[in-house]
Amino acid sequence: MTDSERLLHSRSFVELGARQRARALLDTGSFRELLGPFDRLMSPWLPRQGIVPQADDGVVIAKGKLAGRPAVVAAIEGGFQGGSMGEVGGAKIAGALELAVEDNRNGIPTCAVLLLETGGVRLQEANLGLAAIAEIQAAIIELRAHQPVVGVIAGSVGCFGGMSIAAGLCSHLLVTREARLGLNGPQVIEQEAGIGEYDSRDRPFIWSLTGGEQRHASGLVDAYVADDVEAIRSQLLALLAAPSAQRASRHQWFLERLAQLGDDCPQLDAAAVRALYQGDA
Repeated sequence: MTDSERLLHSRSFVELGARQRARALLDTGSFRELLGPFDRLMSPWLPRQGIVPQADDGVVIAKGKLAGRPAVVAAIEGGFQGGSMGEVGGAKIAGALELAVEDNRNGIPTCAVLLLETGGVRLQEANLGLAAIAEIQAAIIELRAHQPVVGVIAGSVGCFGGMSIAAGLCSHLLVTREARLGLNGPQVIEQEAGIGEYDSRDRPFIWSLTGGEQRHASGLVDAYVADDVEAIRSQLLALLAAPSAQRASRHQWFLERLAQLGDDCPQLDAAAVRALYQGDA
């Protein structure tokens, strides 16, 4: 099949909502949602601040199969409050991961997939959101000792804040070209360091440093695919069958690379960052 024919037959993953993404990845007919919108489990804090809540708090939890393998999928809806993590949404993800741990202890080898479209903690829920993210991180560490936890970052919302740390704890990370991954978002960096350091409106510059292609080339994620449902599902299945990347246990190596940068280091461009993380700097 030529590139043109592939394009005609492709189906964008980025353009799907969280529920559609989870359904598209799981085996046909195996999707079963837990605590869906009709359960009305929503944030009690947003209405108090004049913000209309969402019935599922922007998080979709589904159980099903991946190539016949028991799996739980947690999909964050980036279109609701920037995919931010509050008390309810965070508890849903942490609870799903903890149930997967119980499955494994009971002889059911359940893996997990996190569809990460999030700016991190929800400012309106502050400490509650931070506590929820900490619970998610602890659950990822516990589950990956049994079965893989794969993080997928696909859309332009990206993955930032405390949830970027959660992403780094996953057994594997999969990204598209449209994705972004970073601890602090562009506007936060610009606010704290100034526009001369980081211009949040300079999209080519931002993607050159935190975009999916750059993060893959820098060795910070494990797989890089086109925005296509079948391509993402195929790569996801391949990662589930591969040994864990053990990225989180290599923190000392990363710290040694960063230690090479002095306080007077000029702003790095994409090529310099790649060289640094590839061990060539």
